[in-house]
Amino acid sequence: MTQTLDAKKSTAAAWFRELRDQICASYEAIERELTDSDKPAGTFERTVWSRPDGGSGEMSLMKGRVFEKVGVNISTVHGEFSEQFRSEIPGAAENPKFWASGISLVAHLASPLVPAAHFNTRMICVGDQPARLWFGGGGDLNPMFEIEKDTADFHAAFKKSCDGTDAGFYPAFKAWCDEYFFIPHRNVARGVGGIFYDYLGLNKFGADTTPVTSGRFGKGGVTAEATFTGMQLAANANLDWQQGFAFTQEVGKAFATIYPEIIRRHMFEQWTDEQRHHQLVKRGRYAEYNLLYDRGTRFGLMTGGNTEAILMSLPPVAIWE
Repeated sequence: MTQTLDAKKSTAAAWFRELRDQICASYEAIERELTDSDKPAGTFERTVWSRPDGGSGEMSLMKGRVFEKVGVNISTVHGEFSEQFRSEIPGAAENPKFWASGISLVAHLASPLVPAAHFNTRMICVGDQPARLWFGGGGDLNPMFEIEKDTADFHAAFKKSCDGTDAGFYPAFKAWCDEYFFIPHRNVARGVGGIFYDYLGLNKFGADTTPVTSGRFGKGGVTAEATFTGMQLAANANLDWQQGFAFTQEVGKAFATIYPEIIRRHMFEQWTDEQRHHQLVKRGRYAEYNLLYDRGTRFGLMTGGNTEAILMSLPPVAIWE
């Protein structure tokens, strides 16, 4: 039975909330496992916020002994894109109405031997009768000191989640991630990558309108080769809405499984002051990227989202030299 647009919205939003609950419970369990610490085990504090122009969200923040700072946020918002932002979103120039729901996670660990990580997935709907809708998201790993097995296992988890839907997804979305999470002014990658995808199903479900064929929607409005290739593959993937949603769920399940495994490998290891210093320098670069280039940060601020939830991604402590 074909779901109505409202039913699709409700189904997606409910999944993001369910995934949030699973991840928060998993991370609180990790906090309790580290008993060799003077700090109490962390628990998430939840803050509900509302958007004056439509919608709301929940920010779940924990500062503990394993996670120095981790935020797992969900939101479902709606309204109209501002005039200056409409040209950056497919279909918004013709009809600026939007609905968006998703989950966003950023984890900064106390130990410099445990990698930081980012993950998000979302569903966006632009216009109405007909509407454009699509999925996007992904995750990337940001170690202070790279461990080859961690990198390989993290990528293998995402590859498995991709291959079940389309064998072409992983290589394209990995390349898109590598290109996207790059710090141009430093000429370095932000981390060791993962996958990044957007506009999944844009030209295949939700609207009988002219397909988007030109690349205008990359980082900073500039579309490079991997971004354009990945965008075209995602937008034209031969999926119906249910398949696109199922893929997005698989991405979430993959991250929710592999990242705790990597944390547990290193959370009991001892570190030095020199390693901590290196971690804080790397965090400074992470902050630079998120403030200057991240599209999620820009989307949230340009759509009137909760500022604290949007800037949750920033590390608790960082240094610049």
